[in-house]
Amino acid sequence: MRDDDTRYEAVSSRDARFDGEFFFAVRTTGIYCRPSCPAVTPKRQNVSFYPTAAAAQGHGFRACRRCRPDAVPGSAEWNVRADVVGRAMRMIGDGVVDREGVPGLAGRLGYSTRQVQRQLTAELGAGPVALARAQRAHTARLLLQTTGLPVTEIAFAAGFASVRQFNETIRAVYARTPTALRAEAGSGAGARTALAAGVPLRLAHRGPYAAGEVFDLLAAEAVPRIEEVVGAPGARTYRRTLRLPYGTGVVSVDERSGGRWLEARIHLTELRDLTTAVHRLRRLFDLDADPYAVAERLGAAPGLAAEVAARPGVRSPGTAEPEEFALRTVLGAEESARIVELSGTPLDTACGSLTHVFPEPATLTDHPVAGPLARALADGAVRLDPGADRDEAERALLAVPGVTPEAAALIRMRALGDPDVAPEGAPEAEVWRPWGSYAARYLGSAPRTG
Repeated sequence: MRDDDTRYEAVSSRDARFDGEFFFAVRTTGIYCRPSCPAVTPKRQNVSFYPTAAAAQGHGFRACRRCRPDAVPGSAEWNVRADVVGRAMRMIGDGVVDREGVPGLAGRLGYSTRQVQRQLTAELGAGPVALARAQRAHTARLLLQTTGLPVTEIAFAAGFASVRQFNETIRAVYARTPTALRAEAGSGAGARTALAAGVPLRLAHRGPYAAGEVFDLLAAEAVPRIEEVVGAPGARTYRRTLRLPYGTGVVSVDERSGGRWLEARIHLTELRDLTTAVHRLRRLFDLDADPYAVAERLGAAPGLAAEVAARPGVRSPGTAEPEEFALRTVLGAEESARIVELSGTPLDTACGSLTHVFPEPATLTDHPVAGPLARALADGAVRLDPGADRDEAERALLAVPGVTPEAAALIRMRALGDPDVAPEGAPEAEVWRPWGSYAARYLGSAPRTG
């Protein structure tokens, strides 16, 4: 989708496959939309295209009220790309700019702030501050329309530095005041809830979603006290605890799909963690994947065509807690459960069978099996954050005593979200690129923890 005429064809046909891949703005109305917007298709000469919502906002366009372009899935490109732009986008999604500023982002990437600003602006039409601002605006809209929190609290929970900045951003992005945006929710699906009930979410995805297979995997891997899958197949709910930058959280996601989203609910001890929690859920459930691109490549590969046709929307799940996943991979399921019971951090308030958060690496540095990896994670010798260089991380993992090549590959696939980790020795790996991890799922050869 590099050609504007091709993009316009997608807009004319309201093709939802490209929601989140690009945005279009209408100069005569001053709004920007997702490609599948149901409004009357504007004339070609009045349309401009942008790679990100932040770029459209930076050119003075406001979000469409009908299609809500800020609620689309993220671009699958950021999962595939291992360069500085892809790594930066994953880190911005995780809230790094809100917590550490642009210098913190640049430091994690190993570049100067000027280099990061230049590369993002040149390719995405917006720098890290503008990209983070667009994300904060979406978080603020979500809180305004789903909770009864005071506007002042929402401003800081969404990551804004001041109420004035919050008000100005909401007016610029949505052309409404925060109060008007809240009133727009009405009494339907967006009705406000008490904070104690959690923040209800619709986690958008593109294309078909094989939820049953994802929930089967999560149920098989679940560690008591920190995870559970309840309910009958087809109507299950996955629940788990999270350790977040400012506090802890408990999240639940329903298997029954809304067609283009998964229903979820997030309970947080500190609302500033909402953006990060949502991003981690999206990585866990692989919601930004492009199943059309995966099917096109793998469906043409020898030995996979029948599987791809029979099982549309297969995903390659990631993880919500990369360091936890790495330690569990080394420990195994039984020892992981014992570790949680002995060394896990208790929740302030238990939530059903969920009572603990998995222990931090520093807690396990003396463990006879996990100790070497725990020490490497605690001192930064191994980095598994969203912006980590995948090749460097795998090399560092292989240097840790007790981490086998198979374990390192699984950690790369799941904890680092690499979509191209093919089964060891697979002769077709080059044909599958960049979707080796999905090929492993179709072949039933993708390993799991425990």
